[in-house]
Amino acid sequence: MHHIDFKDKKVLIRVDFNVPLNGSNEITDDTRIRKAIPTLNYILDKGASLIIMSHLGRPQKKRLEDGSINREKFTLNHLTNHISKLLNREVKFCHSTIGGEAKMMSDRLTAGDVLLLENTRFHEEEAQSDPEFSAMLRALGDVYVNDAFGTAHRDHASTAGVARYFKPEEKGFGLLMKTEIDNADKVLKSPRRPFTAIIGGAKVSDKIKLLDRLIELANHIIIGGGMAYTFIKAQGGKVGDSLCENDYLDLANELLDKAKAEDVEIHLPTDSIVADKFDAQANSKVSESNEIEEGWMGLDIGPKAIAEFDQVLKASKTILWNGPLGVFEMEKFSEGTLATAHHVASATMEGAYSLIGGGDSVSAINKAGQTDEVSFVSTGGGALLTYLEGKTLPGIKAILS
Repeated sequence: MHHIDFKDKKVLIRVDFNVPLNGSNEITDDTRIRKAIPTLNYILDKGASLIIMSHLGRPQKKRLEDGSINREKFTLNHLTNHISKLLNREVKFCHSTIGGEAKMMSDRLTAGDVLLLENTRFHEEEAQSDPEFSAMLRALGDVYVNDAFGTAHRDHASTAGVARYFKPEEKGFGLLMKTEIDNADKVLKSPRRPFTAIIGGAKVSDKIKLLDRLIELANHIIIGGGMAYTFIKAQGGKVGDSLCENDYLDLANELLDKAKAEDVEIHLPTDSIVADKFDAQANSKVSESNEIEEGWMGLDIGPKAIAEFDQVLKASKTILWNGPLGVFEMEKFSEGTLATAHHVASATMEGAYSLIGGGDSVSAINKAGQTDEVSFVSTGGGALLTYLEGKTLPGIKAILS
């Protein structure tokens, strides 16, 4: 971005303002907006005007009964006042994304002005990266900046298609996007060792490619959450009614064999907090993870697992965490995830580099109050996973080509 001459330019910028809203359409977590503010201020300080693009939710998949877009629910206008407060200046709102109104309002911008366009996903052409739609977006600005790492894995018009219409000197990454890439590269390209990856979540099927890739990169992989029981059963353990993907037992063993061949140590929870039903008020007890009785299910890692995982983290110099280690939304089954958050923060304070990625992991680190005590909290989610899997992200490729 620093190579671009912004003075008196209209800057078309893609951000990720896909923030959660309550029933009154009030923002409940503005992290993604606040993370983009330094980029917006940098460009404005250089004497430019801003034309902001973002999506909000999935309006195409959540249409009204008559088949129309629910504009009231998914309009970006819900965010206008909040962005104005954070930027300390008026933000104009355009009820269109492309076309006459958007072109007229962008043409009238002068240095220091900010215009927020309507939700890019109101248009089916966005997800199709439609060339005509991309060209109409391009017509709004003189230069293009992508600061939306969270959507960089999408080959959409506003994240990749439009960038192809700008020359190399007319496009670049925003400060947040560059920071996201730099921090992911610390894990991918130059990790200090030992390097430990903590991978949680419900299903092995969601994390196959990531696990396969990490076996080539990490020294230790801690596996928790529902996916741990597929690995435990694959090794002959009894997992009761715990979540288990029986179709992936052979694959789990293949991953374990690959890890052994690569001299990577896989750590599964020795014990679990088990419950007699999936309910916040369920009866619960501690069980060995490979001896869970029928009628009981593992919903969190147990005290021995917490202590064992902590020992691994204490010896680590690089830590990647993606996915909760239990059903942390239920207080009764949150201890393993929250304890791990504290242990990651403690290891960071002792000199380890820690990258927290994925929506649930970010929620967990926030809930534990450790956000400021880890090295970097990614806004990426799916984009970070795709990048860590070693794939090229369309939103990155379009800027570099």
